[in-house]
Amino acid sequence: MLVLSRKIGEEIVIAGHIRVKVVAVQGNRVRLGIVAPEDVTVHREEIHRQRMEFQTNSEAEAETSACL
Repeated sequence: MLVLSRKIGEEIVIAGHIRVKVVAVQGNRVRLGIVAPEDVTVHREEIHRQRMEFQTNSEAEAETSACL
């Protein structure tokens, strides 16, 4: 894991086309702005986990249905 320190208004660039900017810091919360191409999905970790669980469950149901 790469750990960086950034100040408000500073950015990091990922793969030359994804920009992550520190927008605000309030207490223990950091607000980030993310600019990425439309074909790159950006989700909060908990949403990503839910989507992956749903996809896994859907695939398992499809396999079960195909076996019947």
